[in-house]
Amino acid sequence: MTQIPNLPVAYNLVQMETVDSTNEEAKKLAKLGELKAPDGTLVWALSQTKGRGRSNKKWHSPKGNLYFSLILRPDICLNSAAQLSFVTAVALCGAIGEVCEPGIEVYCKWPNDILLYDRKVAGILLETEGDGHNKVKFVIIGAGVNLAHFPEISDFPATSLVEEGQAVPDIKMLEAFTRHFMDWANRWVDDGFEHIRLEWKRLAKGIGKEVQVNHANHSEKGVFVDLDPNGALILEQSGQMKLISAGSMVFCPT
Repeated sequence: MTQIPNLPVAYNLVQMETVDSTNEEAKKLAKLGELKAPDGTLVWALSQTKGRGRSNKKWHSPKGNLYFSLILRPDICLNSAAQLSFVTAVALCGAIGEVCEPGIEVYCKWPNDILLYDRKVAGILLETEGDGHNKVKFVIIGAGVNLAHFPEISDFPATSLVEEGQAVPDIKMLEAFTRHFMDWANRWVDDGFEHIRLEWKRLAKGIGKEVQVNHANHSEKGVFVDLDPNGALILEQSGQMKLISAGSMVFCPT
């Protein structure tokens, strides 16, 4: 790496050529303590050999895309940490919208994906470690953005910025994300989750439509009605509302 991105001063950048996983590297650093890896430490790599998403699914990680993991040390309870996934999603949507030509359609997909039109262009992996007293010790926010490449075979149709006619350097994407994330994270700290929830809903794909949520051993369908104050999906099933806190959502044919 020769170029150094121009990031806000709140970030402590760790640049690497190739890693097994930026989340694993960030986790190793975070475990060394706050002096070694303060809040805002960002691990950025050009490629990953063992990149992964939710449920340990392999994340296609060749050079040309953007892979990073951010270490945060917020003073919050463990059950609030998941809100940071939605903060990240809103920030990624804003950053992609900034670096692309006007008119590009960027959406959030529950629980942790970003879509260009109707195909996945980015994913988020949140990992949290507690202090043993129901408080967060640190949070790792990992993200991958398909700038130049995307997997031809995946559990959800994928794309890249290049595939959609948008050539964006990784440094430019990283710089945009860090600015947007800092703005939204500050709003989250100052005003709580509600502003984030409303912005995520504004950007969400599929609200008011029938969706299917896949779990480890079963699937269920319903109308995607809302996002609850804790980030759970609200499905309407035969007139009854059901909260779903985990799973993989796909859109039903219309």
